[in-house]
Amino acid sequence: MKKVWIFAILATNLLTAAAQPSRPSGVDTARVLAATITAGDLERHLLQIASEEFEGRETGTDGQRKAAKYLAEVFAGYGLPAIGDEGSYFQRISFIAETWTEIKMTVNGEDLRHLWEYYSVPAQNDNRPSFSAEEVLFLGYGIDDERYSDYQGQDVTNKTILIYSGEPTDAKGNSYLTGDTSRTAWTHDVTLKLKAAHSRGAALVIVLDANFRENLAQVRKEVLDSRLRMGWSANPAANYANSVFVSSESARALIGGSFNQIVKARRRIERTGKPRAVAFPTRLSLVQRKNVRELLGENVMGYVEGVDPALKHEMVIVTAHYDHLGRRGDNIYFGADDNGSGTSTVLEVAQAFAEARRMGYGPRRSVLFLLVSGEEKGLLGSEYYVNHPAFPLENAIANVNVDMVGRIDQKHQNNPNYIYVIGSDRISSDLHAINEQANATYTQLELDYTYNAESDPNRYYYRSDHYNFAERGIPAVFFFNGTHADYHRTSDTVDKINFEKMALIGKLIFHTSWELANRDERIRRDRLAPAGK
Repeated sequence: MKKVWIFAILATNLLTAAAQPSRPSGVDTARVLAATITAGDLERHLLQIASEEFEGRETGTDGQRKAAKYLAEVFAGYGLPAIGDEGSYFQRISFIAETWTEIKMTVNGEDLRHLWEYYSVPAQNDNRPSFSAEEVLFLGYGIDDERYSDYQGQDVTNKTILIYSGEPTDAKGNSYLTGDTSRTAWTHDVTLKLKAAHSRGAALVIVLDANFRENLAQVRKEVLDSRLRMGWSANPAANYANSVFVSSESARALIGGSFNQIVKARRRIERTGKPRAVAFPTRLSLVQRKNVRELLGENVMGYVEGVDPALKHEMVIVTAHYDHLGRRGDNIYFGADDNGSGTSTVLEVAQAFAEARRMGYGPRRSVLFLLVSGEEKGLLGSEYYVNHPAFPLENAIANVNVDMVGRIDQKHQNNPNYIYVIGSDRISSDLHAINEQANATYTQLELDYTYNAESDPNRYYYRSDHYNFAERGIPAVFFFNGTHADYHRTSDTVDKINFEKMALIGKLIFHTSWELANRDERIRRDRLAPAGK
């Protein structure tokens, strides 16, 4: 049946339904809307998503960005509002790893040991293959504030400066910036000092860290950890002067016979509240070479606002990852099942919700259709979303996740109308019951809970995007068809997809999401959240 005919039938039924309350009586609205989820439309989407043009959609590549553009165009075609960054359909994500490939500091002919006698943080420094200085300027605390400035009367252009951590205080412990025992951001955020030095043209900042040993333990973990972390590059070349942090012992080696002058200068600052600078000779050389790995991608968001004023602040989040493994040379990992199938299914479910909203019978609660990237890199897109949600995460009543729903595994060769259901009973018994009832009423699939068992060695519950929501205590259900011989291979192609099966699963996902969005009460969280991976 052509989808336009289905919409026409829906419109006719809704308009002729008796009594026209806030919801039509005598019409199974959900069944009619679910009928718009068709094998033909699923195939149309998947042929584009898993095409050669998108080159396997690896996060951070042109192929992934082309796929994101296509998904955004589909949401726009549904008439959904652009709620993403800068008025787009995108939530831009970034994960970064910055590590030293070479770090070496020599003071007066002696090599200092990195992460022992000094430390330097890659994210706060630009690459510097070589640097040397024959003079260091002690500049108090390196503060540049209208209430107190160590830069007063000083030109530090291209100079190496030595500063203390913290801020100047009088004999009673009162800060010269605040007038009392409280401390300003100059104490709590050392990057302010690195920014000030950069803006003043300093070449290098050496920070005498009063809490060197305590801070070193944390910095060591950070510097030696090469894993990608959530966040954006600080662009140190444009924002920070290069820096090293030293212990008091290393500072003595640097200053040599001038150490007493530095101590006296600091005491004078504390006694008078006025800056004091002292220059001293030294021989210093420094090498800072680093490697930067940055993963940039986009989550794509389609938003259907709820129509019930009392409930529309609550939200059902329907997810699927659209990224895959990309290409390796001439080989493209098309990812038709993983997870072009889930992505296409979510697009179809989104259209059914959008059509209901357009016709005036939209869901009572809001629904966010969240298509994430970075899943193949470690669930990164969904991790980014739960840490930077577009809507308050406490208002998310459930997550419905779709990851691989287009194929048939070996176990079910004789019964293609099945789906593995994972996680539905882990946090909320209501979620489990709703999905069971939706299936019994509308789709009659075999619901296989094999992979839901905590003892399952595959640990699938912890391996797809729903887990980032479940970890936050949000009830989540994961729909999955199991693996097959083409999993994570170039042979995972569209011609092997069972679209009739996909359409039936799409209808179940719609009915479960529709009930979650329209029931009177928010589902209970009456089970324990996951203990962890």
